[in-house]
Amino acid sequence: MMLARSLGTALALLAGMAAAADNTGTIKGRLVFGGDPPKPDVLKITKDEAVCAANPLYDRALVVDPKTKGVKGIFVYLPKPVGTNPDAVKTLVENAPKVEIDQKGCEFLPYSTAMHKDQAIVFKSSDPVGHNVHYTGFQNSKNFAVAPNGEVKEKMVKDSVPIPLNCDIHPWMKGWIMVFDHPFFAVTGEDGSFEITGVPAGEQFFIIRSGDFGYLTTGGGKGQPVKVEAGKTTDVGDVVLAPDKAKKKK
Repeated sequence: MMLARSLGTALALLAGMAAAADNTGTIKGRLVFGGDPPKPDVLKITKDEAVCAANPLYDRALVVDPKTKGVKGIFVYLPKPVGTNPDAVKTLVENAPKVEIDQKGCEFLPYSTAMHKDQAIVFKSSDPVGHNVHYTGFQNSKNFAVAPNGEVKEKMVKDSVPIPLNCDIHPWMKGWIMVFDHPFFAVTGEDGSFEITGVPAGEQFFIIRSGDFGYLTTGGGKGQPVKVEAGKTTDVGDVVLAPDKAKKKK
């Protein structure tokens, strides 16, 4: 009798997990530049030239692939997801318990970092010169030194804005961080592509947002509507970034 009950409970749990998995879909698309790919500005190096000027450094606020016109390093996320997916959170954190940002060649790598609040963040320096990490969001603010070839591990909480990242010692060094309390986020790849999996089926809203340029989808902070179908991929196609929108916020 006990074995039958245990088996029944296990089967019920498996059925529940399968039902949850079947009730999610995927959102994918691509962010493309709506004009001729611009040439990135060369950054002016004013300190530690032997290390920082060893290779040319470029402004990475707008990185456009010359072949595909895809825009790299831009945040894509659901601002207020309808429904949850605890299994997706668990898998995300187990597979990547930490994210890393390196200070290498006197720039932050990667330029844009998206993370879940349950992940740790490690700030590294692969340079032989000292750096510092200075970030200021609504809920996360800190300023600390990172020794040459050292690292500092931190925890961050959910924030509602892209968090600017700076090195005060080398003022041209910039980056952005976004911290979420759900797993429905991505950063555009080399060709501007993005994919968000495990999204609860139904009407959702998604946002494409640059720390430098602001919202790139319609709907502002609410986002652009998208219908997610269970077991299917919804392709929102090419989202075009007009050249006049690719201007840094002041």
